[in-house]
Amino acid sequence: MAQKRTSMCKIREILRLKYELGLSNRPVAKSCGVGRRAVSEYWKLAQESGLDWAEAQRLSDTELEERLFRQGRTTGEKTQPDWNYIYQEMKRPHVTLQLLWQEYREENMEGYQYSWFNELYNQWRKKLNICMRQEHRAGEKLFIDYCDGMPIINRETAEKIATQLFVGVWGASNYTYAEASFTQEKQEWIMAHVRAFEYYGCVPYILVPDNLKSGVVKACRYEPDINRTYLELARHYHTTVIPARPYRAKDKAKVEAGVLMAQRWILACLRNRKFYSLAELNQAIRELLERLNNRQMRKLHRSRKEMFETLDKIAALPLPERRYEYADWKKPRVNIDYHIEVESHYYSVPYQLAHQQVDVRITAKTIEVFFKCQRQASHPRSYVKYGYTTLVEHMPESHRKYLEWTPTRILGWAEKTGPCTKELVKTIIESKQHPEQAYRSCLGIFRLEKYYPKERIENASKRALKYRICSYQSMKSILATGLDKQADLFYGSGNLISPEHQNIRGESYYRNTETN
Repeated sequence: MAQKRTSMCKIREILRLKYELGLSNRPVAKSCGVGRRAVSEYWKLAQESGLDWAEAQRLSDTELEERLFRQGRTTGEKTQPDWNYIYQEMKRPHVTLQLLWQEYREENMEGYQYSWFNELYNQWRKKLNICMRQEHRAGEKLFIDYCDGMPIINRETAEKIATQLFVGVWGASNYTYAEASFTQEKQEWIMAHVRAFEYYGCVPYILVPDNLKSGVVKACRYEPDINRTYLELARHYHTTVIPARPYRAKDKAKVEAGVLMAQRWILACLRNRKFYSLAELNQAIRELLERLNNRQMRKLHRSRKEMFETLDKIAALPLPERRYEYADWKKPRVNIDYHIEVESHYYSVPYQLAHQQVDVRITAKTIEVFFKCQRQASHPRSYVKYGYTTLVEHMPESHRKYLEWTPTRILGWAEKTGPCTKELVKTIIESKQHPEQAYRSCLGIFRLEKYYPKERIENASKRALKYRICSYQSMKSILATGLDKQADLFYGSGNLISPEHQNIRGESYYRNTETN
């Protein structure tokens, strides 16, 4: 069934788009990368269970799944095959229509029989030469793309630095926004959206980007995987993302035309000017952008701005009160010491999450940890490399539940290697505010026994203690370079004895010299 194949994160997004935006099944299916039948089933289950969006937001993944599916799954009418997919598959070697029908029936047990399936496919093929003009409803879609921008000159080296031009075009009015950035990286891509929304003073119901990596993690005609940060941006502005299909220029014809207009009316006008900063270039772009949007279009005898004010802006979504704060997302796994590593700093989470994979939201000021869509921890962001931020309430009363790691057990294990190793581990534990923060380093030292004998580890520990370099990295370096095998000539406790040799004068020579 479709419910088994769909994650709870996508089901939440389906419910949000249906409840908040009131979208039909087709755009919801495209945005979430699922079939329309699945959207219809989830929507029907939500209504039958008496669930509203406010209540769905408060439920955990487990509670929401139980609430939706405890009454069983419904069955609908026969599912219509995806003829576009079948048409493309038929072009591949050795693929037959009967094979595709069998695959269709495996997923839809009550689907069409082969004879009717064959008839419907032939009818669909006859319509391939008919092209339909796309009609864009007011306030519905904003098309987004990049193109090469004007170079910026380095004042010191006279080197030319390439830039990228971000372009956004409304579907109904062709109202355009453009700005320059150095790259198409995720942060610049996201913040360009934020500034574009503020320039428009409203938000579209649907964002239609190209399939660049900053917005779409995995480009796919049927199930595109939206970047987590981009999805969070859409949720903040109560909109949705439906990427253009790969290699389908007609899906983004509007923005392709908008990019061409920006190149002709902005970049071409700036071709003889020199710019020495990004701010200076964007100021010039903004001036020409206003001229482009206020220029009358020949066939319509109206400007883009006039059409935007009377069409898109009235029908679009309002801006939220709070501006979106850029955030990155990571999926680290909680270590045995109930800490996660984010940008070379370690943050604590509830010890019950040890060994679990969590979602981490990273902003300039905060670190938030989520598990199954429920926030588990929040910390002020620290930029101290390899430091620890630990909350006392995250610590367990006993570590026996999770492999029983305690300072006593760790010291006992170190003593089996030797006294110097035990002293080294004790020094590492005492150097930390909380003993649990030293577990990672100690375990790393113990794992070195897989590669080196205990005698070498004991000698390396002795050297690390002498030079006060008590850490896992120091031990690893000493063993890798073989310093544990070298005799300590300068700091050893024994006296150095010169060897006897015919070319060595000895002390008697110097005594005779002093007498003479």
